[in-house]
Amino acid sequence: MTTADISGPRATKLKPHRSNQRPPFECIALVLQGGGALGAYQGGVYQALAEADLHPDWVAGISIGAVNSALIAGNPPEKRVARLREFWEMVSTAPFGAGYLPSIEIKDEFTHRWVNQLSSLGNLVGGAPGFFKPRVPPPLPITPGSPDALSYYDVAPLRATLERLVDFDLINSKITRFSVGAVNVRTGNFVYFDNATHAIGPEHVMASGSLPPGLPATEIEGEHYWDGGLVSNTPLEWVLSGTPRQDTLAFQIDLWSASGSLPRNLIEADVRQKDIHFSSRTRAAINQFKSAQL
Repeated sequence: MTTADISGPRATKLKPHRSNQRPPFECIALVLQGGGALGAYQGGVYQALAEADLHPDWVAGISIGAVNSALIAGNPPEKRVARLREFWEMVSTAPFGAGYLPSIEIKDEFTHRWVNQLSSLGNLVGGAPGFFKPRVPPPLPITPGSPDALSYYDVAPLRATLERLVDFDLINSKITRFSVGAVNVRTGNFVYFDNATHAIGPEHVMASGSLPPGLPATEIEGEHYWDGGLVSNTPLEWVLSGTPRQDTLAFQIDLWSASGSLPRNLIEADVRQKDIHFSSRTRAAINQFKSAQL
């Protein structure tokens, strides 16, 4: 197996190269990890791959990567880029119908940082269109509630979005292999919902991105599931250990940087902590794979 590691904002700058000849691999896999709004970079990478006629045979995702995976596997190749763009333009719309100063060119870092924080505050208060909305009234920390209400946001909009933009019959036709990871809340076990063994629906995609306490656990066949990133933020290991064994070209899009600068403030410290936390399992999987090849 060959892996191609694509990291951060550079992911959108892949140089398209058209070829009528498919690379000499039995399988082309696309591995999409979790990263919230950073998942928009994955859409850019997929567009570059599509322009190069590199259409994946297997798409595997965690959290927001699961949503992007569904948009890819759940649409024919000619519609995938448009569906990804439609989703990301929708969820990036500011709540309350207000824009985020789109016409102002921000040149200094301080102003740019505060505009970003203002945008985040808007999503915190108003939610993200087509994705999640605040619960009114919000739940109290010590008040018992049903499992689907133990969160600050309601994800009914995401279910409606997935049902509109994703053809789950196409996913279940198994033309493209599809895998998403989640964590069983009761047992703590990590599980994969794979169209090779499961009939995939919106709930499997939502389970992979059910990050507490913001989003509620997703119930599937009597069990409740949280975001797969709580255990492993990348499905690389699942692809590497996939059966039957195939000569595979795997594209992994890293949204979190293992190396970085010393933080200068509390906001940067929080970002750096997430970089280290979410990149650790990715590095472990890659190192394990490299060792196995020696």
